[in-house]
Amino acid sequence: MPDTGYRHIAIGDDSVPLIAGTTTKVVEIIQDHLAHSWDGYEIRRQYPSLTLGQIHSALAYYYDHREELDQDIERRRERVADLQTRHSSSDIRDRLRTVTGKP
Repeated sequence: MPDTGYRHIAIGDDSVPLIAGTTTKVVEIIQDHLAHSWDGYEIRRQYPSLTLGQIHSALAYYYDHREELDQDIERRRERVADLQTRHSSSDIRDRLRTVTGKP
């Protein structure tokens, strides 16, 4: 894995920054930070398996690579919106009715 220069951040095989030694993506921490205005201590309460050092490294990595990660977050939002549009709840209900045989 490429060295990121951040002690607790690694780049995964899919080029996604992760908390080193975990499967937690930096973008997951950042989305919680941005959406809920959580500081490092609140993030620590929500992710008890992470250390404050790991969390602060994720925050530092984000602020040093903000444009790139903001673009990633936007791509993820667009993908979710597209999936929601293509698979509306009525489509899912229709499929469940077909599978279960219930009206």
